[in-house]
Amino acid sequence: MAYKLLNGKDLAARMKAEMSEEVKRLADNGITPGLAVIIVGNDPASRIYVNSKKRDCAEVGIRSFEYALPEDTKEEELLGLIDALNQDEAVDGILVQLPIPGHLDEAKVIRRIDPSKDVDAFHPFNVGELMIGKHAFAPCTPAGIMELIKDAGISVEGKNCVVVGRSNIVGKPMTMLMLHANATVTVCHSRTQNLKEICKSADILIAAIGKSKFITSEYVKEGAVVIDVGINRTPDGGMTGDVDFEQVCDIASAITPVPGGVGPMTRAMLLKNTIKACNMHKS
Repeated sequence: MAYKLLNGKDLAARMKAEMSEEVKRLADNGITPGLAVIIVGNDPASRIYVNSKKRDCAEVGIRSFEYALPEDTKEEELLGLIDALNQDEAVDGILVQLPIPGHLDEAKVIRRIDPSKDVDAFHPFNVGELMIGKHAFAPCTPAGIMELIKDAGISVEGKNCVVVGRSNIVGKPMTMLMLHANATVTVCHSRTQNLKEICKSADILIAAIGKSKFITSEYVKEGAVVIDVGINRTPDGGMTGDVDFEQVCDIASAITPVPGGVGPMTRAMLLKNTIKACNMHKS
């Protein structure tokens, strides 16, 4: 079967070009969207992500503010910084790069962000809004997946969608977005029995478990759409997804690559959420 490659890199580039034009229109009215990124500690992967986000912002004309705090930052200091950014009119979006050091209460930190500046959409208010379908923002990875599917002309309505993984960042919000798009959704996780059989029933299979090449051809129905959210580092410095691409691509009707699939879309949606927040604050 000839498969369609769901190229997130190309779509993200097109989206960024459109967003750049929107930011120019805002600039004509004296408005510049601003994104504040807080990174605590020296996690190498987090540093790579933060640098990528800064480049993305520069590319479309969003002002980025970086706050790099030491590993031993006290919780009161971090919460105080968030309070200041909540009040700063130059800042439309606030992002705390996860994970944060273990002595900091992640839930408390996320709750401190003004929901209207929570461009990651992790605040309980925004999670609740997503649940009832009234959300201003959706978490960036699931929202990016929906854009990728839509751009490919793939209909979700009435389809069986299986989400493998139940994280707050991907699995759960992905489930809600699929339900809002009228898919029938099954969520699988580490305690699921008959995982292969359930996955094999999927018209749309979304893997977000963090296990390299876990989803093989045995898990995939002929003609399924396969979305690979996984980013797993190999000992030689390479990158693999949660799906064994070589095995699955000949079975799937459409599939995302790793890298170049979901990852670029996550970053594009962060920019989109920041511009949306700017319009909410300054319109």
